[in-house]
Amino acid sequence: MDGRKKRRRYIDYPRQGRTGVRRWLPSWRLWLGSFGFLLACLAGLFAVVYAKIDIPGENALAAREATVYYWADGSQMVSVGAVNRQNISLDKVPKHVQNAVIAAENATFYDDHGVSFTGIGRAVVNMVSGGDTQGGSTITQQFVKNTYLSPEQSATRKMKEFIIALKVNNQKSKQEILRGYLNTSWFGRGSNGVQAAAHAYYGIDAKDLNPSQGALLAALLKGSEQYDPGLSKANHKRAVARWKWILDRLVVTGAMSKQERARYQTFPEPRPVAKPTSQAGQIGYLVDIANKFVKSATGLTDKDLARGGYRIHTTFDKQRTLRLEQAVSDVRKRTLDPKKRAEDTFVEFGAASVRPGDGAIVALYGGADATTHFVNNADTSAVPAGSAFKPFVLAAVLQQEAERYGSGPRPTGSAGSGDDLRGALMQGESPPFVQAGKQIGLGPIRDLVLSAGLRKESLAQLEQTFPLGTSAPSAIRLASAYTTFANGGLHAEPYAVTRMSYQGKNVSGFDRGEPQQVLTPDVALEMTTTLEGLGWRTLSTPGKPPMRHQVAAATTESGDRMKSAWFVGTPSAGGFWGPGESPAPGNGVRADRAPGDGDGNGNGTEPTTAIAMFRNKPGAPQLLPLNGVGGPDTGLGTSLPPQVWTAYQNAS
Repeated sequence: MDGRKKRRRYIDYPRQGRTGVRRWLPSWRLWLGSFGFLLACLAGLFAVVYAKIDIPGENALAAREATVYYWADGSQMVSVGAVNRQNISLDKVPKHVQNAVIAAENATFYDDHGVSFTGIGRAVVNMVSGGDTQGGSTITQQFVKNTYLSPEQSATRKMKEFIIALKVNNQKSKQEILRGYLNTSWFGRGSNGVQAAAHAYYGIDAKDLNPSQGALLAALLKGSEQYDPGLSKANHKRAVARWKWILDRLVVTGAMSKQERARYQTFPEPRPVAKPTSQAGQIGYLVDIANKFVKSATGLTDKDLARGGYRIHTTFDKQRTLRLEQAVSDVRKRTLDPKKRAEDTFVEFGAASVRPGDGAIVALYGGADATTHFVNNADTSAVPAGSAFKPFVLAAVLQQEAERYGSGPRPTGSAGSGDDLRGALMQGESPPFVQAGKQIGLGPIRDLVLSAGLRKESLAQLEQTFPLGTSAPSAIRLASAYTTFANGGLHAEPYAVTRMSYQGKNVSGFDRGEPQQVLTPDVALEMTTTLEGLGWRTLSTPGKPPMRHQVAAATTESGDRMKSAWFVGTPSAGGFWGPGESPAPGNGVRADRAPGDGDGNGNGTEPTTAIAMFRNKPGAPQLLPLNGVGGPDTGLGTSLPPQVWTAYQNAS
């Protein structure tokens, strides 16, 4: 030592008396001290935040503003009304219903401190990774979110929820919290609270719900859009499974005996879904599509939207929508007579118009009336595309030839070549398309249609018949895919909402990406020219089928062939139609296209319109055949979609 007094250090780092790597490794005392200091800081920060965040006034749900939807021109389409809620005291909710809700949502409700640390952690991780910030909340937290907070999805809102839940748990009894939760929770079908839900699903007061019905209502708290059994077969399956699980959970938690559980083996089917009369006609279908795009863009749920206060501006053109609805109505009245022909029963139409340049959905036809026919025919993926799919096979072949041969000479006359497929489209032949699938592979065809906007879940298995149109895209998606031909090979994703605000503040999520190049401009031009030429044949003799059907070897049995008829009209390329599982094609072109309506490169505002016709008996597992629809002169009904399109184009 040099004789100087050694100074004492409060933090021994780098460590004295150590050499090498050990000099730079913190001691256990330093680790422990640092950890303790961090905990102290966090505790102090939490104390400050806890003190600063007060329990706000309750959201007056019954007085909330309605959500308003607007047409593309800014005029009001519909106002989805005030919150449907009836507050009731806890003694008006049967104990077995309370138990079912607790068993389903928060089994430790009476013992916990009102918050779930694991749920908060999971929400933070999901938020950071771009997932859903909801889920894992206690009943107290859900009550706080329903009653005191906005529906925004953010870490700040989640932290407020956590703090307020702690304070609410300290200041309110568990009975008060449970009563508030049952009165503010979203059960679907426009109902906030268990009393409104009991009427919406069973037409009775909450006090009259039996344990089986109560278990279904408890199941809906996980998300009515997924568990309302009246919305779809998939929903019904999920609802039954969760209903059984909740009844079993009641046994596990000791709230129900095994003997009583054994009494509830039959699923308590609720009333059919009913839409408010304000959504009659096409309005309900338009709202349905707008809501799907909102939820996809923002992460909001049906529950969030039902709270009201939103202003949603859509792409829907009021006049086009009215014209499309009138066109379907006129063709139905002129050609179908269910009282005289049994074949004319259960006939359904679905249609959508999509603008090529940007993908805006400007009109759709979802069914006769959204308050009586709940399935949106414009958005259903249950109708085979049939021959309307074949142009994509031709496009895939032309694209591959362009990549392989460039501007040089291409093979002609060989099976599966572009020239061969053009002739097959004209003649209504299917074997060349099957051969094309073998020659270029089914993968490139699938990849092309996915790039053009078809959904993966709507595509059929990659089997020999795949090029013949066994896939079942929606009218919206098929129209969107066809815009690729009219838009110079560019595809813009379809959209239905331009902007949205909540209580005067813009909601983010509606920025659209740039259109993607799916086909080369030359191939797109070839496709528009081919379809335009074929189109004249379809519309040249209105009311008559354009050609006889020739069946290929790989199709289904003759009695099961005709399950759908399609027509797709584009600005310049005209269109294409085809019966579902039959390999017979036909095409359509806008014969009266005026200058400026569209030039095949996405210019102008004339939309691409896809029209589907099919027969669907409610409850039947499969579509009914179209044979005989409209009488003997309609080509198995396949001439009706082109008639709808013509009426739509000619309407003033």
